[in-house]
Amino acid sequence: MARIDSIRLRWLRGELGRPWATDVTGNHVIVVDVLLDDGTAGTGFSWTPHIGASAVHAFLRDELVPRALGRPAEPESLWIALWEEVHEAGGGGITSIALAGIDIALWDARARSAGRPLADEIGRHRDEVVAYGSGINLHYSTDELVAQSRRFVDAGNRAVKIKVGLPSLDDDVARVAAVREAIGPDVALRVDANQRWRLEQAIIAAHALAEYDIDWLEEPLRADDSLGHRELARHSPIPLAVGENLHTVHRFADLIASGTVGVAQPNVVRIGGITPFLQIARIASDAGVRLAPHLLPELSVPLALAVPAVECVEAVEGASLAELGVLDADSPVSIATGVARSTARTGLGLAFRPATDRDPREGLA
Repeated sequence: MARIDSIRLRWLRGELGRPWATDVTGNHVIVVDVLLDDGTAGTGFSWTPHIGASAVHAFLRDELVPRALGRPAEPESLWIALWEEVHEAGGGGITSIALAGIDIALWDARARSAGRPLADEIGRHRDEVVAYGSGINLHYSTDELVAQSRRFVDAGNRAVKIKVGLPSLDDDVARVAAVREAIGPDVALRVDANQRWRLEQAIIAAHALAEYDIDWLEEPLRADDSLGHRELARHSPIPLAVGENLHTVHRFADLIASGTVGVAQPNVVRIGGITPFLQIARIASDAGVRLAPHLLPELSVPLALAVPAVECVEAVEGASLAELGVLDADSPVSIATGVARSTARTGLGLAFRPATDRDPREGLA
């Protein structure tokens, strides 16, 4: 078994063509380049849209990289070993986001060594997967929101997701009604509250929005409020989608076992990488729960091609790694007419650009 010889970190900042809020104009990507002692290279990354990039970079540099050097490059066994060594700093969050960078790099190295794309290395089940149009659009006017939703449908998407959670539920309802009218009855409509409601508000909102044939209600409550989600699931006429801010396999397992989850949405980086993602996929599949990875199509698409339980992937307008401007070559993933595919490049097929003066820092670790 090859061992990890060196690890290099690059902290890149990508600019959003469509800001997610006045203070969210870019995303941070911590690139993790791993070199094994047999000469095999692998590239992974950690990601955070707005908060915590310096902490993720420091945790990788100071805690994970020193522990990973010299160890066997086996992603499954190294993941649990590293997590057990550092989890007292936090079972998830910064810990799992940082772990993802190394785990993804080792999966990339494994697939490259075998000369296969990641989907084939895991075990390909399909050549394409459904994608849906998604917008970070709570700050949009109704006209802008409707125009974006129409763009998604005109591009061939058969499902659209919009944000809700304005101070007035009446305003949310009016916007949802306008989008439903614009996209018609045959396109699935999903809504995302981004943890903005309390339980009582969420129950009222779920009943008010159900009139518009909503496919799922995403993150209605604070992600940590397990009891609240369980109670809401008892009352909501709309299936609950949760997971983008759950950071461990254990949290997913608990909520799925409780019958709370209609749609599981692991973010591959936030839950620690490919190794825990595959565990969550098995748990969701065994429970008959829908699986829809959150964001990051360059990761989500090849995983969806290998994991039969994945129902769809999310395509947020302007937010892929290619659109953020952090890649040094074409994206290995294509999304067109509501369908996502991946190229035949070995590994993940990602090549990140060098760091520039506008990036926070780079360096050997």
